[in-house]
Amino acid sequence: MIIAGEASGDIHGAKLVSAMKERNKDLIFHGIGGKALKDAGVEIIQDASTLAVVGITEVFSKIFSLIKGMAGAKKLLKDLKPGLLILIDFPDFNLKIAANAKKLGIPVLYYISPQVWAWRQGRVKKIKKLVNHLAVILPFEKEFFKKHGVPVSYVGHPLLDGGLSPVKLNEKEDAAVVVGLLPGSRDGEVLRHLPVMLEAASLIVKKMNRIKIAVSLAPTVEREYVEKIIGQHGAYDYEIVSGGADKILKMCSLVVAASGTVTLEAAIAGVPMVIIYKVSPVSYRLGRAMIKVPNICLVNLIAGREIVPELIQNEATPGKIADEVLSIIGDSEKIESMRNELIGIRNLLGGPGASGRVADIAISMLAAS
Repeated sequence: MIIAGEASGDIHGAKLVSAMKERNKDLIFHGIGGKALKDAGVEIIQDASTLAVVGITEVFSKIFSLIKGMAGAKKLLKDLKPGLLILIDFPDFNLKIAANAKKLGIPVLYYISPQVWAWRQGRVKKIKKLVNHLAVILPFEKEFFKKHGVPVSYVGHPLLDGGLSPVKLNEKEDAAVVVGLLPGSRDGEVLRHLPVMLEAASLIVKKMNRIKIAVSLAPTVEREYVEKIIGQHGAYDYEIVSGGADKILKMCSLVVAASGTVTLEAAIAGVPMVIIYKVSPVSYRLGRAMIKVPNICLVNLIAGREIVPELIQNEATPGKIADEVLSIIGDSEKIESMRNELIGIRNLLGGPGASGRVADIAISMLAAS
């Protein structure tokens, strides 16, 4: 049984399922996920798009779907008695399911760990109690969990299994500069981020010649939803690019991105970026009180310093976003320096093969159960 509650987890979970089936073609999978897991052959009991949410207060908007999903997952655990439960990220939901699995004697493999090293560190005790093995994807996570007595393996980042490589910038003097807007993979994120990104883009277009704006459409967001927001800002000529972040990254000289996995995709592709993030005011105040790290962007966390600018909450204004973008685009040395530092991040992510390494752990846990 496998549960992935978010778009990136759905994709990484699908790669894991495929890798496990390569090792044992007779495996049968049930669970919660999206299109990628379904296409990989998982029998889906609830679509993950009905569950995905960010922020503490934002949970209330999907409370009934979350309750339904939790009840369905618990029933499936009891009826199915799977040989292994694989949980991917999505901690507030998944740790409750892990507790249920523990009661039923079902082993739990947690892949892509909750970011307890960043905030709510008390959850590490719960993970130690409920999870049989943790497969982590960031280089500094293994030492953190090992220190807390959690059985853990560093498997590298699954993004490196996708064939992403540094993009070549268009060096023609008369070529238009393309700036990409990546507002997020959930409706709520898009609603919070895209309007401010579009306002920033309009400021950038006024100050630069030969510039194009492209908007990324995540697989989990409806095209009409994005088109409506763009239309409300009078920006009908902006290109909407669907099919995953890698498509838009290949086009862009720079992106403005919502903090998340996509920032690592941009780093692997060597695309300079400006990071923004906004949640509700209450979620932000509560979050700031619990966060234990100086940055929220994964790129900066892995680097151990700020190599890409972060504009969080009230700092994420159209004027400040536009100023950061223009200061980078207008400085060829700055662009080259940032590209080199981002490509350096790639070298810290463990190399390709993460999905296969997790599959080996999962197969060994199945054999032992």
